[in-house]
Amino acid sequence: MVGTDVSRDWLDIHCLPDGTRLRWPNNDDGHARIASLAAARHALVCFEATGGQEWRLWSNLDTAGIATRQLPPAQIKAFAASRGTRARTDRIDAELIARFMAFRPDAGRRLPHEKLRLLRALTSKRGQLIETRERLVMQIKAPAKLGVDDQFADMDANLKGLLDRQIAEIEAQIKQTIISDDEMFQTAGILRSVSATGPVTVAMLIAEMPEPEQITGEQAAALTGLAPIAHESGALRGKRAIAGGRRSLRHVMFQAALVASHHNPILKTFAQRLQTAGKPHKVIVTAVARKLVTIANALCKSRQKWASQPDREIQLLGLSGFWPIGLPPLKWSSAMFRKTEETDGKQATKAGRDCYEVTAG
Repeated sequence: MVGTDVSRDWLDIHCLPDGTRLRWPNNDDGHARIASLAAARHALVCFEATGGQEWRLWSNLDTAGIATRQLPPAQIKAFAASRGTRARTDRIDAELIARFMAFRPDAGRRLPHEKLRLLRALTSKRGQLIETRERLVMQIKAPAKLGVDDQFADMDANLKGLLDRQIAEIEAQIKQTIISDDEMFQTAGILRSVSATGPVTVAMLIAEMPEPEQITGEQAAALTGLAPIAHESGALRGKRAIAGGRRSLRHVMFQAALVASHHNPILKTFAQRLQTAGKPHKVIVTAVARKLVTIANALCKSRQKWASQPDREIQLLGLSGFWPIGLPPLKWSSAMFRKTEETDGKQATKAGRDCYEVTAG
């Protein structure tokens, strides 16, 4: 195991199991020396995500055929706290990275392929341009309040026009990148089959959540930052809230959820049920966004499009008209769905949560 702490100028290295410590410059020569070291030891090179400083090293090691893994900094920080390590230096960080990887060999992620990296860069740049345009629009309104907006009208119009053209160019590149890759193009077709998912949502899902074959629906929701985190201990039942996850994807999913709660037949029924139960608007939007993520993950995992397949059980759930082709039909599970309550000495059977289960039959 070769743990590497990557900074702008240096690469601090800690090798396990012998504990060898090295420090090389963060340039092509240093990358080649790490590749030679890892090849000689038949070792895995692991490092933290450090704001993009590690990408050139990652790409060079992948080209050299070295096994690599990128680790989330939050997990390394928690691992350090669990060991009682409070000191923070580059050498200590390199050792923590190596020991964490030895403790959890399945952690981290591998280098995405080149076109996926390009798509991620394009979607990130588009998001930056959108934010810049939004700020510009707000700034344009400020002189209008002072009655001097005519003085800057041409300048503001030119700036906004430039941003509009750049955003259109980026979106064309995103479209071409998806079309040029067979797997991404097929995934895009699957995702677009779901009502309320547009081109922006599809591009962000492909770029920011490329692991549908490896994770469950719950893990996909947590990865997006849409899974409520429990806060319970003993008799305490704290309020659950979402946290963490991939921020840029979560913001896009919120916008898609607003559309889905009005125009997707299934999710509209789901949102109306939550509204009837008295749930706040933000809770409803978050729940719909999570449903969208789990649906998208399930479809990509099964490589099936969302299509019409009416069924009695689906109609009972309010899901008539949409069910993935090829998935097993829903079966009624009365033991899971119904519960008996006793009030004032009388028993009444009430419907509980929607507990239909997918069975092979």
